[in-house]
Amino acid sequence: MPESYPAVVIGAGHAGLAASHFLRERSIDHVVLERGEVANSWRRERWDSLRLLTPNWLTRLPGQPYDGPDPDGYMTSDEVASVLDRFAKPAPVRTATAVTSLRAAGDGYRVVTDGGELRARAVVIASGACNRPVVPSLAAAVPPDIVQVTPLDYRGPGELPEGGVLVVGASATGVQLAAEIQRSGRPVTLSVGEHVRMPRLYRGRDILWWMDASGVWDQRTHEIDDVERARGLASPQLIGSAARSTLDLNVLSDLGVEPVGRFAALRDGRALFSGGLRNLFSLADLKLARLLDTFDAWDGGGPGDRPEPTRVPARPRLQLDLTGGAIRTVVWATGFRPAYDWLDVPVLDAKGRLRHTGGVLDTPGLYALGLPVLRRRKSTFIHGIEDDAREVIDELARQL
Repeated sequence: MPESYPAVVIGAGHAGLAASHFLRERSIDHVVLERGEVANSWRRERWDSLRLLTPNWLTRLPGQPYDGPDPDGYMTSDEVASVLDRFAKPAPVRTATAVTSLRAAGDGYRVVTDGGELRARAVVIASGACNRPVVPSLAAAVPPDIVQVTPLDYRGPGELPEGGVLVVGASATGVQLAAEIQRSGRPVTLSVGEHVRMPRLYRGRDILWWMDASGVWDQRTHEIDDVERARGLASPQLIGSAARSTLDLNVLSDLGVEPVGRFAALRDGRALFSGGLRNLFSLADLKLARLLDTFDAWDGGGPGDRPEPTRVPARPRLQLDLTGGAIRTVVWATGFRPAYDWLDVPVLDAKGRLRHTGGVLDTPGLYALGLPVLRRRKSTFIHGIEDDAREVIDELARQL
């Protein structure tokens, strides 16, 4: 007979461990299944210099606030893994156990793993929103002598060939990698699409302090005009560093990075870029100004020093020859998507995303955590999981 539990949690990242925390509070027997080890993606799928975008004081989990010596610093991947290790100690985690199938069975679910089968009345899917990199189909036409990498492959610039690098994507990942690679002596061209611009500090405080204190991050889905659009927004252009420095397109230009438009097509070995840089920059600057206005209105203070508008190149490049040897590497910093190959329940939309309302799927007994703007703007951040997990587990407990 397979093991049986009232609840099974899939994934032992911060979302799955938060679900376990609240299941234990309610004395609901459960097990947490993890394909690798606790905080697996932080240990195995991050580049060497990565630090959290959020300051340490904000890196809090249910019942576990930050208590270290550097509240205004930014954690490395290893430090995040250590935080999650501590959080996981009381949780019933079963590591090295990959789920290969989840399907309905009677009044619950059959969870098949590479180590055996379990039955559960309820399942929490907390396997992450960034399991696979999104790489556009035109990557197949990139000349074969050019090295192509994603952020899951990349560890540092020393592993790349000498020569020019085309970084595609200008969210947090893209701008961080562009800066690091440019500083290594490899000239970088950065393909920019729609992006979210943010200074690291505003009026002397971390920009994420303002997001937290002003209540912007606590906005619920019903308060957001276009939730689907909000869920698809790129991560803000930020970097965690001891200097608490801003990293935006102006800083990158000063470093020598060349911004170009969105990578629109690849024809006869030439990358073709859209010509809308000025509009993209203006839109990002406008959204930033509105956000800073929100902060000023919230605390009644006068406007602080605003970042200068994003500078537009006098003659933005519209194409780039990928056959002449100037470009040796393409880095696809074009986002991530979840992986649900193992999910044999009809709960995915046409784009392969879970259909849910606040983490409650439209099939009874199935729940999700850790997805963008699940119930609030802050849902995917480590500190944002507590409120979502408490409410989703409340729903699960009522269903049980």
